Amino acid sequence: MSHFLGLYGEALKTFEVVIQGGALLAVIGLYRDRVLQLLRGLIGKDPAGRRLCINLFLSFFPVAVVGLLLHGWIKEHLFTPSPVVGALAAGGAVMLAVDAWSKKKLPGTRTLDSLKPSEAALIGLVQCLALWPGASRAMVTIVAGLLCGLPAAAAAEYSFLLALPTLGAAVGLDAVSNGAELLQTLDALAILLGVATAAVVAALAMRGFVRYLGRHGLGLFGWYRLALAAVVWVIMVRAGHGGHP
Repeated sequence: MSHFLGLYGEALKTFEVVIQGGALLAVIGLYRDRVLQLLRGLIGKDPAGRRLCINLFLSFFPVAVVGLLLHGWIKEHLFTPSPVVGALAAGGAVMLAVDAWSKKKLPGTRTLDSLKPSEAALIGLVQCLALWPGASRAMVTIVAGLLCGLPAAAAAEYSFLLALPTLGAAVGLDAVSNGAELLQTLDALAILLGVATAAVVAALAMRGFVRYLGRHGLGLFGWYRLALAAVVWVIMVRAGHGGHP
């Protein structure tokens, strides 16, 4: 696809980041009532929305700080096959363990309005693990939400809402830094089409994911990550380069 669009180098990287704006549009569309609540909270007209804004900030702040401090180190040391395989396998094992634990509990009745600032901060600290390539941001935040006692649907909703500042910052930064170069390579209509396509795909995926998660839990996704880690590891061994890029 990148060759078809004529994108290479920084322009390609910027396009891949910018189209994630489609995922943000999907979150806004699917959770528009929550987004409106957040906006009312920001202007002081909704106490529950204000509390949710504070919680999202507490969850976003740690990954913003750690990401800025360790970006160079992560890029140098963790963007190799072995760490990615390790993250896939570890994430799969954690998901299976949390899934088994959550199924032994009584069904949760909490909502996002009951999430405490300390729990939001904990989710933020756990989200820092997603800076490790191969560790899914959605996976780690949903697992953290479940461990805080949120039902699966509420944990997924919070994870998606947390994508607004997290992905929003990444998309905005890349668009400002490299947007001009991207526009020199690709016209605005093609970029908008990419964002719109990403929005539709993300909305369908999120809706199906939340429905499945509420009914069946994390088990299937845990096994998928373990299987993917095994496949990638076998390919690495056959290629004979171990953990080298």
